[in-house]
Amino acid sequence: MIPMSDPSALPHLNRSNTTAAVIVTHKRVELLRASLEQVCRQTKPVDWVIVVDNGNEPPVQELLEELAGERGVYVPSKTNLGGAGGFALGFLSALSLGAEAVWCADDDGRPADEKVLATLYEVAEQHRLHEISPVVCNIEDPGALAFPLRQGLVWRRRLEELEGDFLPGIASLFNGALISARAMEIIGVPDYRLFIRGDEVEYHRRLVRSGLNFGTCLRAAYLHPDGSDEFKPILGGKMHTQYPDNESKRFFTYRNRGYVMSQPGMRKLLPQEYARFGWFFLIRRRDPKGFREWLKLHRLGRQERFTRP
Repeated sequence: MIPMSDPSALPHLNRSNTTAAVIVTHKRVELLRASLEQVCRQTKPVDWVIVVDNGNEPPVQELLEELAGERGVYVPSKTNLGGAGGFALGFLSALSLGAEAVWCADDDGRPADEKVLATLYEVAEQHRLHEISPVVCNIEDPGALAFPLRQGLVWRRRLEELEGDFLPGIASLFNGALISARAMEIIGVPDYRLFIRGDEVEYHRRLVRSGLNFGTCLRAAYLHPDGSDEFKPILGGKMHTQYPDNESKRFFTYRNRGYVMSQPGMRKLLPQEYARFGWFFLIRRRDPKGFREWLKLHRLGRQERFTRP
Protein backbone atom coordinates (compact mmCIF):
# COMPACT_ATOMS: atom_id res chain seq x y z
CA MET A 1 0.00 0.00 0.00
CA ILE A 2 1.26 3.49 -0.86
CA PRO A 3 1.94 5.49 2.31
CA MET A 4 -0.22 8.59 2.58
CA SER A 5 2.87 10.63 3.46
CA ASP A 6 4.52 9.94 0.11
CA PRO A 7 2.40 11.15 -2.84
CA SER A 8 5.44 10.88 -5.12
CA ALA A 9 5.09 7.10 -4.86
CA LEU A 10 1.85 7.23 -6.86
CA PRO A 11 2.13 5.65 -10.31
CA HIS A 12 3.66 8.16 -12.69
CA LEU A 13 2.58 8.98 -16.23
CA ASN A 14 3.39 6.34 -18.82
CA ARG A 15 2.61 5.93 -22.50
CA SER A 16 0.21 3.05 -21.88
CA ASN A 17 -2.17 5.46 -20.11
CA THR A 18 -5.52 6.12 -21.75
CA THR A 19 -5.54 9.83 -22.50
CA ALA A 20 -8.28 12.40 -22.90
CA ALA A 21 -7.51 15.71 -24.54
CA VAL A 22 -9.58 18.48 -22.94
CA ILE A 23 -10.12 21.68 -24.91
CA VAL A 24 -12.13 24.64 -23.61
CA THR A 25 -13.63 27.04 -26.14
CA HIS A 26 -15.88 30.08 -26.22
CA LYS A 27 -17.16 31.50 -29.52
CA ARG A 28 -13.91 30.97 -31.45
CA VAL A 29 -14.74 28.08 -33.73
CA GLU A 30 -12.28 29.10 -36.47
CA LEU A 31 -9.37 29.19 -34.03
CA LEU A 32 -10.56 25.92 -32.53
CA ARG A 33 -10.06 24.13 -35.85
CA ALA A 34 -6.28 24.61 -35.78
CA SER A 35 -6.09 23.33 -32.20
CA LEU A 36 -8.27 20.29 -32.90
CA GLU A 37 -6.40 19.36 -36.07
CA GLN A 38 -3.08 19.18 -34.23
CA VAL A 39 -4.52 17.35 -31.24
CA CYS A 40 -6.19 14.74 -33.45
CA ARG A 41 -3.06 13.93 -35.49
CA GLN A 42 -0.69 13.11 -32.63
CA THR A 43 1.61 10.12 -33.15
CA LYS A 44 0.60 9.00 -29.65
CA PRO A 45 -3.16 9.09 -30.30
CA VAL A 46 -5.52 10.38 -27.65
CA ASP A 47 -8.43 8.12 -26.75
CA TRP A 48 -10.96 10.92 -26.33
CA VAL A 49 -11.15 14.50 -27.54
CA ILE A 50 -13.36 16.38 -25.09
CA VAL A 51 -14.46 19.87 -26.09
CA VAL A 52 -16.13 21.96 -23.42
CA ASP A 53 -18.10 24.60 -25.32
CA ASN A 54 -18.79 27.64 -23.15
CA GLY A 55 -20.65 29.19 -26.08
CA ASN A 56 -23.01 26.25 -26.68
CA GLU A 57 -22.69 26.59 -30.48
CA PRO A 58 -23.74 23.84 -32.95
CA PRO A 59 -20.80 24.60 -35.31
CA VAL A 60 -18.40 23.55 -32.54
CA GLN A 61 -20.06 20.14 -32.27
CA GLU A 62 -20.01 19.78 -36.05
CA LEU A 63 -16.30 20.62 -36.19
CA LEU A 64 -15.50 18.13 -33.44
CA GLU A 65 -17.41 15.36 -35.23
CA GLU A 66 -15.62 16.21 -38.49
CA LEU A 67 -12.11 16.08 -37.04
CA ALA A 68 -12.32 13.64 -34.11
CA GLY A 69 -15.03 11.25 -35.26
CA GLU A 70 -15.97 8.68 -32.66
CA ARG A 71 -13.27 9.95 -30.30
CA GLY A 72 -15.07 13.28 -29.97
CA VAL A 73 -16.98 14.09 -26.77
CA TYR A 74 -18.95 17.32 -27.01
CA VAL A 75 -19.77 18.97 -23.67
CA PRO A 76 -21.92 22.08 -24.21
CA SER A 77 -22.60 24.58 -21.47
CA LYS A 78 -25.37 27.17 -21.57
CA THR A 79 -23.48 28.99 -18.82
CA ASN A 80 -20.09 30.49 -19.62
CA LEU A 81 -17.93 28.69 -17.06
CA GLY A 82 -14.74 30.53 -17.97
CA GLY A 83 -11.44 28.76 -18.33
CA ALA A 84 -11.44 27.52 -14.74
CA GLY A 85 -14.94 26.06 -14.82
CA GLY A 86 -14.48 24.76 -18.34
CA PHE A 87 -11.37 22.79 -17.43
CA ALA A 88 -13.00 21.57 -14.21
CA LEU A 89 -15.94 20.22 -16.20
CA GLY A 90 -13.61 18.78 -18.84
CA PHE A 91 -11.37 17.08 -16.28
CA LEU A 92 -14.34 15.51 -14.51
CA SER A 93 -15.77 14.39 -17.85
CA ALA A 94 -12.44 12.73 -18.66
CA LEU A 95 -12.33 10.99 -15.29
CA SER A 96 -15.91 9.79 -15.72
CA LEU A 97 -14.87 8.12 -19.00
CA GLY A 98 -12.02 6.33 -17.26
CA ALA A 99 -9.14 8.40 -18.63
CA GLU A 100 -5.84 7.76 -16.86
CA ALA A 101 -4.36 11.06 -18.00
CA VAL A 102 -5.66 14.41 -19.21
CA TRP A 103 -3.94 16.56 -21.83
CA CYS A 104 -4.99 20.23 -21.78
CA ALA A 105 -5.44 22.60 -24.71
CA ASP A 106 -7.40 25.74 -25.54
CA ASP A 107 -9.00 27.23 -28.62
CA ASP A 108 -6.37 29.86 -29.46
CA GLY A 109 -3.28 27.70 -28.98
CA ARG A 110 -2.09 24.35 -30.27
CA PRO A 111 0.67 21.74 -29.93
CA ALA A 112 3.66 22.73 -32.07
CA ASP A 113 3.73 19.43 -33.96
CA GLU A 114 2.31 15.92 -34.02
CA LYS A 115 4.97 14.49 -31.67
CA VAL A 116 4.29 16.68 -28.64
CA LEU A 117 2.21 14.16 -26.66
CA ALA A 118 4.60 11.28 -27.37
CA THR A 119 7.55 13.42 -26.23
CA LEU A 120 5.76 14.45 -23.05
CA TYR A 121 5.11 10.81 -22.16
CA GLU A 122 8.72 9.88 -22.94
CA VAL A 123 10.13 12.55 -20.64
CA ALA A 124 7.51 11.87 -17.96
CA GLU A 125 8.57 8.22 -17.87
CA GLN A 126 12.24 9.18 -17.73
CA HIS A 127 11.74 11.50 -14.74
CA ARG A 128 8.83 9.61 -13.14
CA LEU A 129 6.46 12.56 -13.33
CA HIS A 130 2.79 12.95 -12.42
CA GLU A 131 2.47 16.16 -14.45
CA ILE A 132 4.51 17.49 -17.35
CA SER A 133 4.18 20.67 -19.40
CA PRO A 134 5.66 21.63 -22.74
CA VAL A 135 7.41 24.98 -23.06
CA VAL A 136 4.86 27.62 -24.15
CA CYS A 137 6.09 29.60 -27.16
CA ASN A 138 4.80 32.58 -29.09
CA ILE A 139 2.60 31.35 -31.92
CA GLU A 140 3.90 34.16 -34.17
CA ASP A 141 7.56 33.68 -33.18
CA PRO A 142 8.19 30.14 -31.84
CA GLY A 143 11.68 31.14 -30.71
CA ALA A 144 10.15 33.49 -28.16
CA LEU A 145 8.31 32.45 -25.00
CA ALA A 146 4.63 33.35 -24.88
CA PHE A 147 5.07 34.25 -21.20
CA PRO A 148 8.32 35.18 -19.42
CA LEU A 149 9.71 32.31 -17.38
CA ARG A 150 12.02 32.61 -14.38
CA GLN A 151 14.97 30.22 -14.22
CA GLY A 152 16.82 30.74 -10.96
CA LEU A 153 16.87 34.50 -10.38
CA VAL A 154 16.73 35.43 -14.07
CA TRP A 155 13.63 36.02 -16.18
CA ARG A 156 13.85 34.47 -19.65
CA ARG A 157 11.91 35.62 -22.70
CA ARG A 158 13.40 33.45 -25.46
CA LEU A 159 13.66 29.67 -25.80
CA GLU A 160 17.42 29.65 -26.43
CA GLU A 161 17.99 31.41 -23.09
CA LEU A 162 16.69 28.39 -21.16
CA GLU A 163 19.28 25.90 -20.01
CA GLY A 164 18.95 22.12 -20.37
CA ASP A 165 16.02 20.18 -21.80
CA PHE A 166 13.99 19.65 -18.62
CA LEU A 167 13.01 22.09 -15.86
CA PRO A 168 11.94 20.29 -12.64
CA GLY A 169 9.32 21.95 -10.46
CA ILE A 170 8.15 24.36 -13.18
CA ALA A 171 4.86 24.01 -15.05
CA SER A 172 2.63 26.13 -17.25
CA LEU A 173 -1.02 25.31 -16.71
CA PHE A 174 -3.12 24.69 -18.73
CA ASN A 175 -1.35 25.19 -22.06
CA GLY A 176 -0.48 21.68 -23.20
CA ALA A 177 -0.06 20.25 -19.70
CA LEU A 178 -0.37 16.47 -19.26
CA ILE A 179 -1.70 15.40 -15.85
CA SER A 180 -2.29 11.93 -14.47
CA ALA A 181 -5.74 11.04 -13.16
CA ARG A 182 -4.15 9.78 -9.94
CA ALA A 183 -2.59 13.21 -9.42
CA MET A 184 -6.06 14.75 -9.60
CA GLU A 185 -7.07 12.67 -6.60
CA ILE A 186 -4.67 14.88 -4.66
CA ILE A 187 -4.83 18.27 -6.39
CA GLY A 188 -8.48 18.15 -7.49
CA VAL A 189 -9.81 20.15 -10.44
CA PRO A 190 -9.57 23.90 -11.15
CA ASP A 191 -11.58 26.31 -9.00
CA TYR A 192 -14.67 27.56 -10.87
CA ARG A 193 -14.89 30.63 -8.64
CA LEU A 194 -11.81 32.12 -10.31
CA PHE A 195 -13.54 32.03 -13.74
CA ILE A 196 -10.59 33.41 -15.73
CA ARG A 197 -7.12 34.57 -14.77
CA GLY A 198 -5.11 33.06 -11.94
CA ASP A 199 -6.79 29.67 -12.08
CA GLU A 200 -3.59 28.14 -13.47
CA VAL A 201 -1.51 29.83 -10.74
CA GLU A 202 -3.79 28.48 -8.01
CA TYR A 203 -3.69 24.99 -9.56
CA HIS A 204 0.11 25.20 -9.73
CA ARG A 205 0.12 26.14 -6.02
CA ARG A 206 -1.69 22.90 -5.23
CA LEU A 207 0.72 20.96 -7.42
CA VAL A 208 3.74 22.41 -5.60
CA ARG A 209 2.28 21.58 -2.17
CA SER A 210 1.16 18.09 -3.18
CA GLY A 211 4.57 16.43 -3.17
CA LEU A 212 3.96 15.11 -6.69
CA ASN A 213 6.71 15.14 -9.30
CA PHE A 214 6.32 17.61 -12.16
CA GLY A 215 8.26 19.79 -14.57
CA THR A 216 8.56 21.35 -18.03
CA CYS A 217 9.94 19.58 -21.09
CA LEU A 218 11.91 21.91 -23.37
CA ARG A 219 11.87 19.35 -26.20
CA ALA A 220 8.12 19.83 -26.75
CA ALA A 221 6.37 23.13 -27.41
CA TYR A 222 2.84 24.47 -27.20
CA LEU A 223 2.14 27.52 -29.37
CA HIS A 224 0.06 30.31 -27.84
CA PRO A 225 -0.63 33.98 -28.61
CA ASP A 226 1.96 36.23 -27.02
CA GLY A 227 1.07 37.20 -23.47
CA SER A 228 4.42 38.65 -22.45
CA ASP A 229 3.44 42.28 -23.04
CA GLU A 230 1.33 42.40 -19.89
CA PHE A 231 4.28 41.29 -17.75
CA LYS A 232 6.09 44.55 -17.03
CA PRO A 233 9.73 44.38 -15.89
CA ILE A 234 10.75 46.56 -12.95
CA LEU A 235 14.03 47.12 -11.11
CA GLY A 236 16.07 46.47 -14.23
CA GLY A 237 14.20 43.29 -15.08
CA LYS A 238 14.91 41.60 -11.75
CA MET A 239 11.17 41.50 -11.00
CA HIS A 240 7.93 41.65 -12.97
CA THR A 241 4.42 42.91 -12.41
CA GLN A 242 1.32 42.11 -14.43
CA TYR A 243 -0.78 44.80 -16.11
CA PRO A 244 -3.40 43.40 -18.53
CA ASP A 245 -4.55 45.60 -21.39
CA ASN A 246 -8.21 46.03 -20.40
CA GLU A 247 -10.30 46.68 -17.31
CA SER A 248 -12.08 43.30 -17.30
CA LYS A 249 -8.82 41.33 -17.41
CA ARG A 250 -7.35 43.53 -14.68
CA PHE A 251 -10.41 42.93 -12.48
CA PHE A 252 -10.10 39.13 -12.60
CA THR A 253 -6.29 39.14 -12.55
CA TYR A 254 -5.92 41.32 -9.45
CA ARG A 255 -8.91 39.97 -7.54
CA ASN A 256 -7.83 36.38 -8.14
CA ARG A 257 -4.22 37.19 -7.22
CA GLY A 258 -5.51 38.47 -3.89
CA TYR A 259 -7.14 35.09 -3.27
CA VAL A 260 -4.18 33.04 -4.46
CA MET A 261 -1.63 35.06 -2.49
CA SER A 262 -3.60 34.53 0.72
CA GLN A 263 -3.47 30.74 0.42
CA PRO A 264 -1.04 28.37 2.20
CA GLY A 265 2.28 28.25 0.41
CA MET A 266 1.88 31.75 -1.04
CA ARG A 267 1.52 34.01 2.01
CA LYS A 268 5.27 34.42 2.44
CA LEU A 269 5.29 36.23 -0.92
CA LEU A 270 2.77 38.89 0.17
CA PRO A 271 5.38 41.51 1.21
CA GLN A 272 7.03 41.14 -2.20
CA GLU A 273 3.61 41.40 -3.85
CA TYR A 274 2.89 44.75 -2.20
CA ALA A 275 6.37 46.05 -2.95
CA ARG A 276 6.26 45.07 -6.62
CA PHE A 277 2.84 46.48 -7.40
CA GLY A 278 3.40 49.54 -5.23
CA TRP A 279 6.57 50.29 -7.17
CA PHE A 280 4.86 49.66 -10.51
CA PHE A 281 1.83 51.88 -9.91
CA LEU A 282 3.34 54.62 -7.76
CA ILE A 283 6.89 54.93 -9.10
CA ARG A 284 6.82 53.67 -12.67
CA ARG A 285 3.29 54.64 -13.75
CA ARG A 286 2.75 57.46 -11.23
CA ASP A 287 -0.80 56.18 -10.93
CA PRO A 288 -2.07 56.32 -7.33
CA LYS A 289 -5.65 55.76 -8.54
CA GLY A 290 -4.54 52.54 -10.23
CA PHE A 291 -2.79 51.42 -7.05
CA ARG A 292 -5.93 52.09 -4.98
CA GLU A 293 -7.94 50.00 -7.45
CA TRP A 294 -5.35 47.22 -7.22
CA LEU A 295 -5.58 47.29 -3.42
CA LYS A 296 -9.39 47.13 -3.59
CA LEU A 297 -9.41 44.15 -5.96
CA HIS A 298 -6.65 42.37 -4.08
CA ARG A 299 -8.67 42.77 -0.86
CA LEU A 300 -11.78 41.31 -2.52
CA GLY A 301 -9.79 38.20 -3.38
CA ARG A 302 -8.32 37.84 0.10
CA GLN A 303 -11.86 38.09 1.50
CA GLU A 304 -13.11 35.51 -1.04
CA ARG A 305 -15.62 37.96 -2.51
CA PHE A 306 -16.07 36.31 -5.89
CA THR A 307 -19.00 38.34 -7.19
CA ARG A 308 -18.36 39.27 -10.83
CA PRO A 309 -18.70 42.80 -12.22
